[in-house]
Amino acid sequence: MPLKISLKYGFSSLTLEIDDSAMRVLLLEPGRTLPAQDEARLIRSVLTRPIGSPPLADLVSPGQRIAVITSDVTRPCPSARLLPPMLDELNRGGVRDEDITVVFGLGTHRPHTREEQVRLVGSEVYRRVRCIDSDPTDVQLVGHTRRGTPVAIFRPVLDADIRVCLGAIEYHYFAGYSGGVKAVIPGVCSTDTIQHNHRMMTEPGAVTGNLDGNPVRDDIEEAGEIVGVHFILNVILGEAKRVVTAVAGLPRTAHREGCARLDAFGRATVKRPVDVVVVSAGGYPKDINLYQAQKALDNARHIVRPAGIILLVAECREGLGNRIFEAWMQDPGGPDAILARAQQEFVLGGHKAVAVARAMQQASIYLVSALPTDFARSIGFHPCSSLHEALQSALAQVGPGASVAVMPDGGSVLPVVR
Repeated sequence: MPLKISLKYGFSSLTLEIDDSAMRVLLLEPGRTLPAQDEARLIRSVLTRPIGSPPLADLVSPGQRIAVITSDVTRPCPSARLLPPMLDELNRGGVRDEDITVVFGLGTHRPHTREEQVRLVGSEVYRRVRCIDSDPTDVQLVGHTRRGTPVAIFRPVLDADIRVCLGAIEYHYFAGYSGGVKAVIPGVCSTDTIQHNHRMMTEPGAVTGNLDGNPVRDDIEEAGEIVGVHFILNVILGEAKRVVTAVAGLPRTAHREGCARLDAFGRATVKRPVDVVVVSAGGYPKDINLYQAQKALDNARHIVRPAGIILLVAECREGLGNRIFEAWMQDPGGPDAILARAQQEFVLGGHKAVAVARAMQQASIYLVSALPTDFARSIGFHPCSSLHEALQSALAQVGPGASVAVMPDGGSVLPVVR
């Protein structure tokens, strides 16, 4: 009987069938930590017993204006489940709903529709408090980091007396991890701020799963101190996007604890590089576009052998997701030209093309997606009409005795070669 593995694809899933008797197959998944029996109780617990900070209700006072910064539609943060207990905690501290603003940190992403905003926070929260998108053009400069990054922040965030960040902690291909004050930088700042920070992605230390000496993360956290972020609530998600653990409190301290918990949950070790890595970006919203799905591709890159194959499963219903990213990916010179261009200029959107180009230099990228076949081929992928076709083509290419690793949730697992 073949091994059957479900891979998330958009709002549905695809089934991978593979004969594990004929080859070495590694299944790399997050740890099997059981989901919390009661998410709301867990969130209330960490809010009242935070790390390195008084409880949120003790940090606020009646009459203060609160900005709660949370993720946009491209991120898996379960804002609709985190916000009710947080709003209740703010109310317990005497803050009125009319003094609370939820800010969706768009970074450089597109604005939301009203329906998307409602879906992100839930209809009850949407009725209770003001909910707005950030705007990278409506910003105020409040300082510069030691590395020269201008810290220009969305005015309604600066106008607040207390700033709280929500987020999900996942591996990030150059900031080390998501979460923490990354909700502010790049979430609610100017494009110029993001560009200055992200150009450090080419420096040593700016790699997945690294915090110590990571110039991008250090710069983000220094910017957060300049802005003044008072409190964070971060979660780690497991199967079906359920919260398996949560941290709250002082931004840097609580975030470090959350990253340590993710490592216990999400790192996977293999003995040697493999011939073929089959990786799903994790379904919607992680595969809403190639701009987001690239993160899973980068994680898979850590364990594929040189000249091996990565089979990326990502719906990409919104295409590539960024105009500049698309323009760079269409460079007729291919990966070499993209990387050479990056040595001459750094442009947001282009940085994603650099990451994809690195993967393409290392391995052939087979793609199962909703992207038009000719277009996918024109930007360097090997498009396949089905998962079965993609796997058979990959195995035929590498020959008999292939080693295969399967990552059903590529954004949540950091594989490393021992």
